[in-house]
Amino acid sequence: MIFKTKKHNTDLYTTLLYLSRNLNFYKEINLKDSFETRIYLMFVHFSLILLIFKKKKIDFPQVQYDDLFHCVENNLRELGFGDVGVNKKMKDLNKIFYDILLKINISKNEFEINKNIIKKYFENLSDLNKTKYELFVQYFSNFYDFCFELPPETMIKDAIKFKG
Repeated sequence: MIFKTKKHNTDLYTTLLYLSRNLNFYKEINLKDSFETRIYLMFVHFSLILLIFKKKKIDFPQVQYDDLFHCVENNLRELGFGDVGVNKKMKDLNKIFYDILLKINISKNEFEINKNIIKKYFENLSDLNKTKYELFVQYFSNFYDFCFELPPETMIKDAIKFKG
């Protein structure tokens, strides 16, 4: 008997990973280049995409969400985490993702980034008067506006074209 493995779509993961590797985050804004920073950046980008889908009253495909977290899980395994470590880390990352998703936007009418959630996950942006924080917020405001104009059916693939 031949075992069949489910083929996962990596488009969302690839797009979010590419966006999280934007050198401006590390050179201009001086974020720490670490696994955690990149995953938090991926979560912020993904949260904005989900907010856009919600605002446009379109359901985001559950399979894409599942595939994203499958890719993150595989990445953890590649980093050397064992089964118990992966399960614990995935549980923690899921909580962080939902924390970001549910708190990133503080305005009902338009996109406005929640300063407290940014301070919580990006330590060196805790001084909200810094130019670096303003660059960070401007990047994500521009990303939100860019993605909002994209058709939902191509948003995941076209978001990679954003030049923040």
